[in-house]
Order: sequence, then C-alpha cells, then structure tokens
Amino acid sequence: MLALAIAVAMAVLGLPPVDFHGPLHKFGIMDPLCGGTRAARYTAQGNLSEAWRYNPLSIVIVCGAALIIVRTVVGFISHRWVTISIAWTPARRRWAIVIIIVLVALLEIRQQMRADLLMAGTQTWV
Repeated sequence: MLALAIAVAMAVLGLPPVDFHGPLHKFGIMDPLCGGTRAARYTAQGNLSEAWRYNPLSIVIVCGAALIIVRTVVGFISHRWVTISIAWTPARRRWAIVIIIVLVALLEIRQQMRADLLMAGTQTWV
C-alpha cells in the first residue's frame, strides 16, 4: 500500500528532489531498478507507455499494490478474502527461481541499453 501511496503522491506532486541513484549510476552503469521512480509516477498518472519506457517493473509493482488495496477493501466489506495458494514442489520452486533470475537479467540488459534515457535530467518536486 505504501508503494501505491508514494506513486500517487509523485503523480500529483512530482518527483522528489532526492537522488536515489547508486554510485555506479554516474558512470553509466544501470541496475534493474533504474527509472523505477519515474515509471511509478507515470503509472500512477495512467501513462503506461511512458512508464514502460523507463522501467516495466514499476508497472507491475504499482498495479500489484493497487490490487492488494482492492483485495483488502473487498475483504473488509464482504468478510471474504481472495486467496491464491500454490503447491510449491521442489521442481516448481527451482523453475520459479530460474525464471526470476532470467527476467532480472533481461531487465538489467534492457535498462543498460537505455542508459542515455535513464541518465537524462529528472523533474523535481513541484
């Protein structure tokens, strides 16, 4: 819920005047989370194409936070909770770990290919 609240605050107020970048960012080395703040702001504004340009992971995070809030509200109102359970066998767990590692590696490559965009100046707090 905090992630969604922060995204909405950034959508309304603008980006914070704080530099969240790691030390390697100034040398042009991006990480998988680079562009996430701007992407979260664009997602909260409903501009998904611009959010995707900066970091597709933020769309997943903001939308996931919104779904959690909807689940919570519906649960409190109806007293019925939507629950998803997965039978984690060792094979499924290994496949999930492999898939996550591959997706993070692909996101890292994608973000590095967009280093010029991600290093460009950002908007400041309004």
